[in-house]
Amino acid sequence: MKRQLLTLACTWAAAAGIALAVEPPAPNLSVQAAQIQTAEDESRRSDADSAPPRSRAEAGEPASDDTSAPARSSKDRRQDRNAGTKTGEAKAGQAAPDPIVTVQSKTPPDVTVEIKKAPAAKAPKPRKQTEQGRKIGINAASRMLILYENGKKVRMYHVGVGTPSTPTPPGFYSVQTKEVNPTWIDPSDTTVQIPAGPDNPLGYRWIGFHGTYGIHGTNNPSSVGYYVSNGCVRMHEKDVEELYPLVSIGTPVMVYYDRIVIDSAADHTVSYYIYPDGYGWQPLTVQDVRRALAGYGVENFVTAESIAAKIAASDGQPTYIAKAYDLYVNEKKLPLRALKANGVTYLPAVAVATALRLDLHWDNSRGLLTSPYGSAPGVVRNNVVYVNAAFADRLFHLSGALTGDLTYDMQSQAPPAPKAAVSVTISPTDGPSLKTT
Repeated sequence: MKRQLLTLACTWAAAAGIALAVEPPAPNLSVQAAQIQTAEDESRRSDADSAPPRSRAEAGEPASDDTSAPARSSKDRRQDRNAGTKTGEAKAGQAAPDPIVTVQSKTPPDVTVEIKKAPAAKAPKPRKQTEQGRKIGINAASRMLILYENGKKVRMYHVGVGTPSTPTPPGFYSVQTKEVNPTWIDPSDTTVQIPAGPDNPLGYRWIGFHGTYGIHGTNNPSSVGYYVSNGCVRMHEKDVEELYPLVSIGTPVMVYYDRIVIDSAADHTVSYYIYPDGYGWQPLTVQDVRRALAGYGVENFVTAESIAAKIAASDGQPTYIAKAYDLYVNEKKLPLRALKANGVTYLPAVAVATALRLDLHWDNSRGLLTSPYGSAPGVVRNNVVYVNAAFADRLFHLSGALTGDLTYDMQSQAPPAPKAAVSVTISPTDGPSLKTT
């Protein structure tokens, strides 16, 4: 069951430890230029390929083998799923898990579902939500349920999920049954049944998505947001009653486990959350988090120390990084993004110089960038040199601004002179001079 699929956001706390990593003191601009050229070459090659791109969070579906769950009778499933489970007091200070039951319904019977089985060593991640229609995403790590419509988040709810010993199973499913006023059946004695009402552990709505697993209300609202169930997904009653009419039989349901949740707001502000490892399925490193942030172009604006501290806290609280904008120079999209933090918009200096085929020198001791046009101060973020966009005219003879569709568009004031090669240099002291050939 230890399949872990990525996504999106809210709160709940615990802790995990990690060793700190150290940032390099000075950037290697030659390496940056080579990496940018390689990225451009790969981009051209991928443009010629008709295969659609895939990415992380918001990022690829797991490489896995399909296994078909054999069809079983509802009695077999009920005995399998709920054996030995009774309502009662919680152990070790946790809320008692409600038994998960088969719902008596006049809706069509459960169908056999194919489950993608991922290797335990790798965390499966959710697909980027680009498909049409409505879909449900459930992140067991963040204990959040998200309803998507045409790839956009339209609802988010806190949920309770399975305990570590009875986890909510990751996989790709669909809504199979819906029931108003479901009947609860005692898993230890199926002759004991509780009809709809305040004593029913299922609340007043049931949305089944895989065998006896379902999304439902609860008569124990304080358990929502925790690892408390036999695998079902509990919601506050008002939330499940809001969700119920928004989904239909056949609505896709994706259950995944991702401690890293990244959110990009409408104004392009990127923030990230790290949740506790409730199932013990996903240990994290600084590089894991950096790779996740790279999909949004903001990985250079967080330090290794701050990431390590956030992993140690694992508190599900947001950390805001920057506003990230696609960057265009003379109508050419650059591989790195323009980033706005603390009211300042930063441009990746080497990427811009490479696009303009302009020589550039970085004096690390003085924090100074120099081009054939002039000089401007720069800042280093994760071994990448950035320059304030206010100095774009002085350093690159570029002018531009943020457009209405939130891209950063810059144009040369005069066509740059054609060059066969670009020279990017770095000096550890004031000694070396700018290379112009």
